[in-house]
Amino acid sequence: MGATHFLMKRLPKVTCELALHVLAYNLARMLNILGIPPLMAALRA
Repeated sequence: MGATHFLMKRLPKVTCELALHVLAYNLARMLNILGIPPLMAALRA
C-alpha cells in the first residue's frame, strides 16, 4: 500500500491511520477497476 511506517504513536491513532491507508488503497483500486463515471454513479445510488 505504500506505507512503510506510521506517523502516529499509540494504538488508537495508529489504528485510525491504518484505516485511512486501507480506505485510500481501496478507493484507488475501485477507480482502476470501474473507472470514474461508473464509480460516481454507484456512489450516488
